[in-house]
Order: sequence, then structure tokens, then C-alpha cells
Amino acid sequence: AQAILAKRRLHPTGSASRGLRHPKVGLPCKARIAARTMAITPDYVNALEAPTETFLCPLSANIYKIDFHSFKIRAVEEGSERVLFEIKKDPDEEPELDDNADDSVRSIRYHFGPHFLDIPTIGTTLEFTVGEHPLHNFRMIEKHYFRGVLIRSYDFSLPFVIPLTNNTWEVIYTMPELTQEWKDAIISAPWETKSDSFYFVNDQLVMHNKAEYNYSP
Repeated sequence: AQAILAKRRLHPTGSASRGLRHPKVGLPCKARIAARTMAITPDYVNALEAPTETFLCPLSANIYKIDFHSFKIRAVEEGSERVLFEIKKDPDEEPELDDNADDSVRSIRYHFGPHFLDIPTIGTTLEFTVGEHPLHNFRMIEKHYFRGVLIRSYDFSLPFVIPLTNNTWEVIYTMPELTQEWKDAIISAPWETKSDSFYFVNDQLVMHNKAEYNYSP
């Protein structure tokens, strides 16, 4: 989800989170070395317990020309839905595949209000296009952290995406139950909630995006 319009700083109203452990800062030394010397697999990123210090693939890894065009976040409530955030990309803007581009093109900031932490179920709608090659097992693994501690992981997949198509990906997130103490800590620490989003095609990492969140009023 975070991948959209990473060049822009956004200030909507929303969130994401869960459980708690002892803080850790960055990856352990062995994990950093492994990330540089081995293929990054879904099992590898699923085992991560802290945000990565760097991006785990270059922009040019997006050989399928996956391009996110619009993104919507909504509260899913019994019998109704409420849009919390929505943005669309300039249709003439091409996906950034230049490895010399600044990291800001795949980093984004969301300013969500504290009420978002009380929403039990969140739905997202991602519209995207792909290039001339089909996507087999298009998989997104998204990991959320607070002060370096893993709060929640999500793992979604699409079995197949037809080449040269416009697509809509609907995802439902069950939000974690946080104690008031955790909510207060998250609200009082703007931008210390972070996430890594990893996108795989046939278990090959093709995109990696980062986000920071602010839940203060």
C-alpha cells in the first residue's frame, strides 16, 4: 500500500498496528550480511523482527513494470464503509526504475489521527498496471513496527495478473487490539511507527517500499 506516490508527503487521517515486545534497533549484523549476500525470499522477510536499514532491492528490480496508480483506505464497519484516505497518481507519470534516483521515490509519510488506532478493520483498494509480462504469485508482505519492535505482519497474494492490464487489489486488514498504554505511546511518538512493504513475483523480490506514520492529533 505504501508504494503509491512515494514522492509526495501526505497528511490524511488513518493508521495500522498490534502486539508488543522488547525494542530492537535495526537488523542484527548477521542479518545485514545475509541481506547483502543472499537472495531475499519471502521466508527471509517474514523472519525480520525490525525495520531494514536499507532497501533490499534496487528500483530496477521491478522488471514487470508494476505501477501503482491510486490508493484508498477505508474503515470497514458493520453494514457500511467510510473512506479515510484516497489519492491518485498523475496518469502521465511513469514508474521510477532508475537506480540513481533518490530513496524518497519509494518512501512515504502518512499523518493519521489518533482515532485510527480504534478502528478494528481497515480495507484498502490499490489500482495498478503491469507491463508486458504476466505476474505469477504476486505477493505483498507488509511489516509494521513501533520503535523498532514488530507490531504486526500482513501477507497477501494474487495468484496471477494478466500482462498489460489495469487491476484492482482489495485487501482487508484486521487491526490489532492495543492497550491504551500502547496507543498513548504511539500517539506521543510521531513518525516512530514504520513499515516495510515487500512485493514478490514468483518469490523474487521486485519492489521494496518504506513508510512512516504519525498518529498525533
